[in-house]
Amino acid sequence: MQKLKILFQDENIAVIYKGEHLLTVPFEGAGNRIKTAQSVLEEILRKSGRYSLKHKPFAVHRLDRETSGVMMFALNERARKVIMDGWQKIVTQRSYRALAENPPRQFRGVQLKEGGVIESALAYNAYNIAFVPRAGEERKFKTVSAVTHYKKIAVGKRFTLFELDLDTGRKNQIRAHLASAGFVIEGDKNYKARGDEFGRLCLHARVLEFIHPWTEEKMRFEIPEPDEWIKACN
Repeated sequence: MQKLKILFQDENIAVIYKGEHLLTVPFEGAGNRIKTAQSVLEEILRKSGRYSLKHKPFAVHRLDRETSGVMMFALNERARKVIMDGWQKIVTQRSYRALAENPPRQFRGVQLKEGGVIESALAYNAYNIAFVPRAGEERKFKTVSAVTHYKKIAVGKRFTLFELDLDTGRKNQIRAHLASAGFVIEGDKNYKARGDEFGRLCLHARVLEFIHPWTEEKMRFEIPEPDEWIKACN
């Protein structure tokens, strides 16, 4: 699939599919040199004659560079404020799929059941990478709450395919929560994945469902993860 595809667009909102290896927005100091989902969407608006200083994409949430999937942009300042201020009420579902390496035999941490909730608070290191502090060491770090609902979709000898829903949207939340339970996402170098079989981080934002702030229509967008992920669990 192409690196960016518009799934829905009106005067206030654009819902897109973002491919892997594409930043959502430029990182600080990068200027306009790096192509991002925001810049590609802006280019599409320019080519269609719909771009102006008052009508352009604004990020209201983000996906990591290596994460693919469905996401939303506001298309004017007013929409950005309305969506960000009302995010918890507007967004009714955010579901992800992740292909994770099964824990090594010697893993002695949390044992995940077939489904449940991970509520471990997150801390961030000097590189702004999230981690779950060890039991008894939480007070040594500044932490933020994080809640991830998970379900095992398929379990194989090497991998487990997870479905995950977020109550909170912390940076690296899914990656850190699964890694803390021994399930490092395949291809995740930051969390020391043992392999990179698919040449990418195997995390995908599959579903975005929300109430349109202006029409009050419930909108749902879903793009499945790659077929190879379920096959890897055979």
